[in-house]
Amino acid sequence: MAAKSNQDEKRKIASENMPRREAIRKTAALGLGTGLFKGTDTRLSLPFRKNPIQEENEREGSNDWQLTRVRADEDGFRSPWIEGYCSRQSVSAGETIDIMVSTNPVRNFEIEIFRTGYYGGKGARLVKKMGPFSGQVQPTPEPGIKNIHECQWAMTTSLTIPMDWISGVYLGRLTTFSEFPNDPYWQSYIIFIVTDDRPSDLLFQCSDNTWQAYNRWPNNYSIYTHPKGIQGPWADVSFDRPYGRQAQYMEIVNDPLSFGSGEFLSFEQPLSYFLEQHGYDVSYCSNVDMLVPDRALKCKAFISVGHDEYWDLRQYGSVEKLRDQGVCLLFFSGNSVCWVTPYRESGNGVANRIIFRGGPYGANLSYATGRERDHGPFPERGPDEGMLMGVRNVEPVNGGGDWIIGNAEHWIFKGTGLKNGDRIPGLVGWEYHGDPAAIPGLEVLAEGTAWVGGTEPQQWSSVIYPGPKGNFVFNASTIFWSQALSMPPGHTLPWSHWSRPHGPDSRIQQITHNLLQKAIKK
Repeated sequence: MAAKSNQDEKRKIASENMPRREAIRKTAALGLGTGLFKGTDTRLSLPFRKNPIQEENEREGSNDWQLTRVRADEDGFRSPWIEGYCSRQSVSAGETIDIMVSTNPVRNFEIEIFRTGYYGGKGARLVKKMGPFSGQVQPTPEPGIKNIHECQWAMTTSLTIPMDWISGVYLGRLTTFSEFPNDPYWQSYIIFIVTDDRPSDLLFQCSDNTWQAYNRWPNNYSIYTHPKGIQGPWADVSFDRPYGRQAQYMEIVNDPLSFGSGEFLSFEQPLSYFLEQHGYDVSYCSNVDMLVPDRALKCKAFISVGHDEYWDLRQYGSVEKLRDQGVCLLFFSGNSVCWVTPYRESGNGVANRIIFRGGPYGANLSYATGRERDHGPFPERGPDEGMLMGVRNVEPVNGGGDWIIGNAEHWIFKGTGLKNGDRIPGLVGWEYHGDPAAIPGLEVLAEGTAWVGGTEPQQWSSVIYPGPKGNFVFNASTIFWSQALSMPPGHTLPWSHWSRPHGPDSRIQQITHNLLQKAIKK
């Protein structure tokens, strides 16, 4: 009876038109609270006003948003039957983005735009259908200076982002159709990020510079495939081209159903799905949105996710300022802040559409030494990434291993039941961080061995250190962290060097909740 009376009183308070501060005071006295957790079924509790992410995820999700019929050409890098790209990496509500599509052979097609999220476990929501459109064969560009492949395709259509589309990662599913009943349809994605400028608790930075660095479209052309070698400054890559199948990773994750989506579905969606499942107030941005810190300074925590290897120097400066101004930094990523990646404008004069490997960040000198001896110096170097992230990129950096707890009394492990020496199997990979920096107050939380090539040992470390204004910096030190958070529809688990993560793990979920709640409340 006491519990029922308590609930009745809470409903009464919620229905009264009283000032928010007074309502919070009264419900706190009843034990309602905000953001309280119990076990691993943890989610934000905001009884009086839902945040935009919670409201969005109450909408009906889509059962059919994945690719069903995909086809790679004989080289395995593109799907010329239908493919496309967008004119910008990110866009805000009210702004316009152009979409370029090619079909070979010519076919009519439609575009369905989905916002990815949780949506009751469905993973995405249909927000707009466009078309039908008449297809055309768009030209494959000839290699340019520094082996760049930059499309200058005719615009198929433009999309002005409606004002009620909230920040998120949006997929456009391209589907051909024909008047001939026995003519098969083919599909691929385009991808873009809707960003915003509102104060939110969390800012999720997509790692799209790295998606593009590894993109081999149209035929084995990426930062890694220049004839001079895989680690030099001689290859330019353009955002003005489709994302092909991430063939660089076929030994890591064989996921043909991600055609056109970069690395988002493979390495980043499990974190986004998890955050939206639990009602966190999150906004999204592209790497290019972090050239200045203004957007992120309106948030309580900045999140780096997945494989976040390529950073412009201005990104580094922005995130450094976030830390110094009291924003928490959460590196749920590996091999991050590895290469200085300057932007330059496209051949048509559009800013920030071409990148290349300018040089290593400061502590990452071993990557550069041999290449400089053989091919000349890199044009740029960055500061010591360890002084920002707490740990550094180490060589060799490719391998797999277990995430091993070494400081179980730390608050991040509260509620997990973990003890020193316990392991999260296969969570470290396929690239990671090590060599902790000499930062006052830095603590090593977990550490162990990643096995390069399955047999050669390399040491990694996960750390945390205090910021200057009650904030903190956490580094998970693995690309695979998100794999332990959720398993969205259609998701494929990766593997690395005879080691693989096992999917959702309640202990890593709880650690992540502990970190997020600490960052939000500070």
